[in-house]
Amino acid sequence: MSASSQAGTVAVDEIAKFAAMADEWWDPAGKFKPLHKFNPERIRFVRDRTAAHFGRKTDQREPFTGLSLLDIGCGGGLIAEPMARLGFGVTGIDAGEKNIGVASLHASKMNLTIDYRCEPPEALAQRGRTYDVVLALEVVEHVADLDQFLAAAATLVAPGGLLFAATINRTLKALAMAKIGAEYILRWLPPGTHDWRKFVRPSELAGSLRAGGLVVSDVAGMSYDIMRDDWTISRNVDVNYLMVATKAA
Repeated sequence: MSASSQAGTVAVDEIAKFAAMADEWWDPAGKFKPLHKFNPERIRFVRDRTAAHFGRKTDQREPFTGLSLLDIGCGGGLIAEPMARLGFGVTGIDAGEKNIGVASLHASKMNLTIDYRCEPPEALAQRGRTYDVVLALEVVEHVADLDQFLAAAATLVAPGGLLFAATINRTLKALAMAKIGAEYILRWLPPGTHDWRKFVRPSELAGSLRAGGLVVSDVAGMSYDIMRDDWTISRNVDVNYLMVATKAA
């Protein structure tokens, strides 16, 4: 299915932007360098919250064997692959065919079995699919219809399951740092990667998730330490933040 034939939550202009960079997904010094930099913290956050929720031990080699995970907006597979190594049965979806091609090829090289599909979340929801864990990381600020996207994502969470979302807050600080600073001053991202008007406040994200039948259980910030050139989980949600929600069993 081509991006142009999709409707609903897919923003064709956003797909085109990421398609133009798709060959650089796995280059840690390339245009996706920021994702590579904060990926370890995202992985730890998902791992630790999921282990606590499902009573799994993270010192085991594949602690999440038997659990299913959906990575919405998987891009080149930067999160999907670590999740597969942790034992999840992983499905990755993305509206960009080129992204799926890059992700599939890389997973094959790594001898990882990941079910990659070029389709939007509402298509899976319409087929009645559900997953123990659903990830929507750094994608909600790029969709055409936020409420429809989050409604579909919530539907895809199995009873007793978890949803993790990560995005950028719509604040003046985020405009200065995540938009102007990251794209035009530090050149971490190509200019035009983000539209500040599509950033999402935590209250808006939480409201949409609650409307989808989920209960928000945690909100955490991600903060950049310029002296250490590193990211850490914090309580400051002024710019980047993560949210965890659960569905009743």
